[in-house]
Order: sequence, then structure tokens, then C-alpha cells
Amino acid sequence: MSTKTYAVAIRDTLAEEMRRDPAVFVMGEDVAEQGGIFGCTRDLYREFSKDRVRNTPISEAALVGAGIGAASTGMRPVVELMYMDFTYVAMDQILNQAAKIRYMFGGRARVPLVIRGQQGIGRGNAGQHSQSVEAFFMHIPGIKVAMPSTPADAAGLLRTAIRDDNPVLFIEHKALYAVKGEVPDDPEYTVPFGSARVVREGRDATVIATHLYVDKALRVANTLMKEGISVEVIDPRTLIPFDEQTILKSVAKTHRAVVIHEAHKNAGPGAEIAATIMEKAFDELDAPVLRLGAKACTLPFNLGLENAVVPQESELLDAVRRVCYR
Repeated sequence: MSTKTYAVAIRDTLAEEMRRDPAVFVMGEDVAEQGGIFGCTRDLYREFSKDRVRNTPISEAALVGAGIGAASTGMRPVVELMYMDFTYVAMDQILNQAAKIRYMFGGRARVPLVIRGQQGIGRGNAGQHSQSVEAFFMHIPGIKVAMPSTPADAAGLLRTAIRDDNPVLFIEHKALYAVKGEVPDDPEYTVPFGSARVVREGRDATVIATHLYVDKALRVANTLMKEGISVEVIDPRTLIPFDEQTILKSVAKTHRAVVIHEAHKNAGPGAEIAATIMEKAFDELDAPVLRLGAKACTLPFNLGLENAVVPQESELLDAVRRVCYR
């Protein structure tokens, strides 16, 4: 095991996969000399040359389209977007091409494409550089959606994504890049898609959280333990495919559930998770499933206002108390 930051875990995994498989290459804006906007490809071009660490023009539609073409003809491209907000510029390429090619060719075509980059709050990047995009891509069959919250999961899930024969949206979080954690040194270490992580076991309520909210949920759980409330915290790790069984098993034990994420509450991933629990574990519930997400507001530039839009730990504390004391 080695202690690494989230960003270094991503960088090292890219390097290991490029050494293992010459079909793997990286492309994106400023990924070579600059190493990407957050350094996740730093110095890779020195080892692998600019043929395999390719700077691109400022056109997400073009570089995602090029990635789809390369993937369809036998390569394994990893396309870096500076901000996941910019997936919106390439929606036709992602939703109408990458997601559907394998289906429309009867399974004979493969699209082993990873689209990776960061999203989220924490830097005051405002309305066009702070959004959470996962709900859009959960809705379209043919795309897998991964959201690592730790350096180890960033490494294991990225390796799985690169080796997958289907397009994967690999969503990182800008506020996690400096977070440190233990990462296995094994170059074959993978985290399977569709396998949630029980971060903390509990008996009174289940909290399902993604990205930054995993750590926030742990702090809330520690606070509530002093009140005699035992909280189980689960990180889905991938939203497509989604590990229903781990969630349902937990709810059968705790009989209460709260879902929290940074994406907008309206039609967000929490709505899908809550609906799954209500459909498949309704008889186990002692209280309605509660979900917390961002308010129906564009993300502000001001950090104080930014925090006013997304859920806070105090709101999660209140939600868990509500389901427990109902």
C-alpha cells in the first residue's frame, strides 16, 4: 500500500494502464506539458510521448468524437474534459453515438472509451464550471457512470473503466484531488462496477452518499452516535451499474434511509435510489426515504452562496433525526 492523493492515484493508474496496453492513450486540452488542469496527466508525455498523450483543440465535441472513432477501431482512449460541465457541448457524440453504437451494430462493435474529468463545488467556479452532471447520463442506456470518493476507489474504478469494452463516464470531484489515502500497489488492482462500499456499519439508519458527501456523512454519523443513533454509511461508487442489493440489505437492517448528493435534488440520482428502495423494500421501512440535493438554483460564484445551494451537514443531521424520531 502507498499513501497517495486522489489526483496522483489517477495519474499513476493511467501510467500503469498505458504501460500494460499500448492501445491506451490520453487526449484532452493541455494534457501534455501542462498535465491537465489539475495535474492528473502530469509528465505522462515524457514517458509515453505526445503520440499517446495528445493535446487537442478547445472543442469537446471534436475530441469526444475523435475518442469514439478511436475506440470503435481498436484503441482505448481516455478523453479528459477540463470540467464535466463541458459534456453538454458533446451531448450528441456521447448520447447518440458512444452510448448506442454497440447496440445498433448488434453487439459486434465495441466502444472502450473513458470520458473523465472533474465537477462540483469548492472553488467558486460558478454556474458553468461547478455543476454535477451524473443524472443526465444515468438516463441513457449504454453508458456506465463511476463516481469515486477515495484515492483507492479512484485507482480501482479507473482501471476497471479503461479495461471495459463500453463507454464510461468517470466523474471525479475537484475538491477531492488533494485528499490522501491508502492505495494498493498492485497494478492489477480493480474495483468492480456495481459494487457499493459499506463505509461504516450501523443499525438505526442508512445514509447513501456520493463524492464529498461520503466524508460528510461519516462526520454526521460520529455526531449522531453521541445521541445514541447508529448510522450506516454507503458509497455506491458507481451509479450505472448500481448495487441495489447492498442498499436493500442495509435498509432491511436499519429500516430507515436518507440519500444525499451534490447534484440538484429535482430528478437527481437520489430520486432514483429512493424510488428503488420504496419499490423493493417498502415493507422494511419505518419512515419515508428522505433525499437531499442542491436547491433549484444555478451554482453561484460566491463561496458562501455556493454552500447555501448544496446540502450541508446540518441538513443531513436533521434528516437522519427526522427518520429516526418520526
